[in-house]
Amino acid sequence: MANIIFDLHTHHDRCGHAEGKIEDYIQVAIDRDLHYIGISDHSPFFYSDEDQLYPGIAMAKSELDEYVSEVLTLKEKYKNKIHVLLGMESDYFPEYANMYSNIYQKYPFDYIIGSVHHVHDKSIFQKGRWDYLSEEERLEEKESYYHLIQQSAKSGMFQVLGHIDAMKGYLLNFHEVRTPVVEETLKVIANKGVAIEVNTSGKNKDCGGWYPSHEILERACYHGVDISFGSDSHVPSRVGDNYLEVQETLKQIGFKEIVYFINKKRCTVSL
Repeated sequence: MANIIFDLHTHHDRCGHAEGKIEDYIQVAIDRDLHYIGISDHSPFFYSDEDQLYPGIAMAKSELDEYVSEVLTLKEKYKNKIHVLLGMESDYFPEYANMYSNIYQKYPFDYIIGSVHHVHDKSIFQKGRWDYLSEEERLEEKESYYHLIQQSAKSGMFQVLGHIDAMKGYLLNFHEVRTPVVEETLKVIANKGVAIEVNTSGKNKDCGGWYPSHEILERACYHGVDISFGSDSHVPSRVGDNYLEVQETLKQIGFKEIVYFINKKRCTVSL
């Protein structure tokens, strides 16, 4: 069987910090012979009274119906050329998890990517957030991050967890803060049967490379965690970025398959 190529993690201009329309991403995916393209823009901040709490970070609440409708229309339009999947990259806020879950249940999502983007009410990508912290405080920050990821895995809301070491993006000594919490988190993820993604957008941050690190991928493989793929492209030209290299790397690490989701059902591609 031909190697199935997919990319579950893409954004577009609705979130305010990506370029191009959904259709632009689909057309690039077709040009690159992908079999599945997942559209997964940033979830609105549903808990806010404002329609668009943070313009430039996520779509407005009022755009959600239009987003779903557009993806489903394009799914039909391109059905003879590529499988278009309806996804969402959702923030995970424990105090609002039920609210988010109830909203998502109204729509025919193929999958939802759960991503922790905020710890202690600050973006994980905030440059300099560790500059004045003691070693103990850095450890607490990292452990808080992974405890949120554990809760997201246990929530039952997500098929895939996004970029599970993305806090390293601008914190280059992130992995030097040693703690058993990463291992504990991988055990929780494996136990809950949620996948993690290899996300190739880390190359665009100061850390370079992919999320997560090879070390985490090796431990994920050891614990039997399912692995998926997403470019996290914010420009159409990055669709499917490094997919074949990722497959080869995962094979070398010891993974036997890579997973994607249709109607929240797990599908596998042998490596």
